[in-house]
Amino acid sequence: MRNFFLPVLLIILTLDLYAQNNPAFQEIIYGRKDGIALTMLELKPNGKANGKAIIRVIAGNWLSSHEWASSQDVLEISKTLYTDRGYTVFEVIVGSQPRYAIPDEINDVKRAVRYIRYNSKQLGVDPSHIGIEGSSAGGNLSLAVATADDKIDTASKDPVDHVSSRVQAVAVLYPPTDFLNWGGTGNNVISAKSLQLQFHVYGAFDFRKFTDSTTTYDFVSDNAARDKIGKEISPIYSVSSDDPPVFIIHGDADPTVPLQQSQTIIAKFKEAGVPNNFIIKKGAKHNFSDMEPEVKQFTDWFDKYLK
Repeated sequence: MRNFFLPVLLIILTLDLYAQNNPAFQEIIYGRKDGIALTMLELKPNGKANGKAIIRVIAGNWLSSHEWASSQDVLEISKTLYTDRGYTVFEVIVGSQPRYAIPDEINDVKRAVRYIRYNSKQLGVDPSHIGIEGSSAGGNLSLAVATADDKIDTASKDPVDHVSSRVQAVAVLYPPTDFLNWGGTGNNVISAKSLQLQFHVYGAFDFRKFTDSTTTYDFVSDNAARDKIGKEISPIYSVSSDDPPVFIIHGDADPTVPLQQSQTIIAKFKEAGVPNNFIIKKGAKHNFSDMEPEVKQFTDWFDKYLK
């Protein structure tokens, strides 16, 4: 009997220590698809709330998980940057590749924005003060939502679909922005299977369409159709003058996402007259730790534009 209770006691003590070392958060179901719950973690402000919301898109490599969102490192970033400054943070977990591709993930983030806006009163946030941020693939999804046309499904039976998925400010790290010109003009990676496999992102580009006659989701093999989807998931093609202010940080030694991806979309934002800030971090690669001092400016950005 003693041998049974000792491991149980150790587990309880470990969980208690984990709870003590993590800020309190609540897991919220913001939608469902294919019978599966879509969740996000809500982190409340430390001290007085400012009524503003920050959505953190948890999706490196277009992969997302509760374990990652609730990791000590991720929670500490939310605390240092946002909850200590009065923001309510929503760490959004999306359907991940290889089961769900980028278009599905973009829809998940839009759903999360709508959920927060629709339930803003209960969540204690102002629906007109929502910022979004993410790194790498999370940056791609953040920009895709920020630059998208604000189409509202008025025919939906779900009232959440009747509100806007617009955000009011964006701050991202090293985001993919143009899959049709990856690192240079004409370098189309939408159908570059070997490259996708090399970087473990093939599932993110596994585009599928629903076929009524067979009631199946079938692979989109036509190159023209794939390029059309590739353009839709590349934020650079959706930039317009009504986009929210955008802040991007990218290292000039990034071996994963070319610096060109940020340079070209920033040029588009400038052309459209969208307020923007762009920091090129000398010697920085594709990781958060290389640009920690600069990331602290994200909070000032949101302070400025989520007035």
